[in-house]
Amino acid sequence: MHDPGTARTEFDRLFDGTLYSLLSWKQLEAFWARLDHAGGWYLYAVGEPCPAEPADAEHVAAFVREMDALLHKEHREDYCGIVYADDLDQPRLIKIYDPNHLGTSCGSSKHRILPGWVMSRVPPTDLTPPGHFVTQNRKRWWRGFLDMIGAR
Repeated sequence: MHDPGTARTEFDRLFDGTLYSLLSWKQLEAFWARLDHAGGWYLYAVGEPCPAEPADAEHVAAFVREMDALLHKEHREDYCGIVYADDLDQPRLIKIYDPNHLGTSCGSSKHRILPGWVMSRVPPTDLTPPGHFVTQNRKRWWRGFLDMIGAR
C-alpha cells in the first residue's frame, strides 16, 4: 500500500501487518467492552485529514457506540467480519471497513479496499490515495459525529 521507497512509520507497519478479524457480532461486542477508551486512540476517517491528537476517553466511547450502531444498521449479515485488529486483547490498531464499500477487504483482489475508519494508538499517516472517493453520506456521518462530540 505504501511506497517502499519512503520511511515506514510504526503506523504503516501496524496497518500493513497481521490483523485478526472479529467474525461474529458477539466477538465484536466483547471486543468493544474490553477496549480501553482512555488508551490514547487516534480516530481517523480515511479521506479526512489525519487527527493531530488522540481523542479523549469520552469521544472514543462515543465513537465506539456510534460505530457499533452504524455497523449493525448497515451490515445486514448474521456475522460481522469487517472489523480487524492487530491484537484482539490489547489492540494498537483497529481497521473498520465501511459496510457500503467492502469490495474485498481481505485483500484478495488486485484493488486494495481501504477501511472507512482506523483507530490507532500511534499517530496515523495519510492513507488516502489520489482519486479516493468518500461518499457524501459518509462525510455527513463523520461530520455529524464530530459535531455531536463538539470536536470541530
